[in-house]
Amino acid sequence: MTSARLSGSNAPTSAHIKLLDDRRFRSLLSDEDWGRLPLATWRRFSKRVADGDSVVYVGVVDEVAFSDIGWWFAQAARLIGGPLPTGRDTGVPMIVTVTEDGATGGQTWTRICARKRGFPQVIHSAKRFAGPTGLEEYVGFGVSMALRITFEGETLTFRSAGYGLQLGRLWIPLPPWLTPGDLTVTHSDLGEGAFRFTLDVVHPRYGALIHQSALFREAVS
Repeated sequence: MTSARLSGSNAPTSAHIKLLDDRRFRSLLSDEDWGRLPLATWRRFSKRVADGDSVVYVGVVDEVAFSDIGWWFAQAARLIGGPLPTGRDTGVPMIVTVTEDGATGGQTWTRICARKRGFPQVIHSAKRFAGPTGLEEYVGFGVSMALRITFEGETLTFRSAGYGLQLGRLWIPLPPWLTPGDLTVTHSDLGEGAFRFTLDVVHPRYGALIHQSALFREAVS
């Protein structure tokens, strides 16, 4: 499990990537919470590459769980780009690529999850530092989700704070019955360059729908 940095100019090594100071995530946390972040987490969320360049993390999926309703909901979500995991395989690679989007000032995220059989699942989304919470994630067909960030214990936590549909300049809130419920993503530093990424979807009526966990490790520089 390693991380690497790829340049939009097809530079052969990470030495060609210029890292910039990134205050976008810093502005979404209180001074107290930002100061409590583990050093490695602080560094990951403070670095920014130039527009069009990417940071790539490679890890392995170690936990996956679906309720029956959750699995069917994930399949149905393919109609808007497949933003939720759909496979049950563990021990398979996961690749996350974060690319700076100069047009919006946000980031384009691509998540590739391998399967033991068949083609890998690819999830595309775009993060924009806008909206009522300061952070929105767009997953396809104008569907977006506002996110709130907190630091709890030793975990950086992203929680859904409402879903909506973008139609031109108009943003329409989606009713609860059209949404999966509460989505939570966590980033937990494990020390020595390793960290854990988790995704959980919990519906207020049907309970836990989806859980996925993956382990990543930074390359030693």
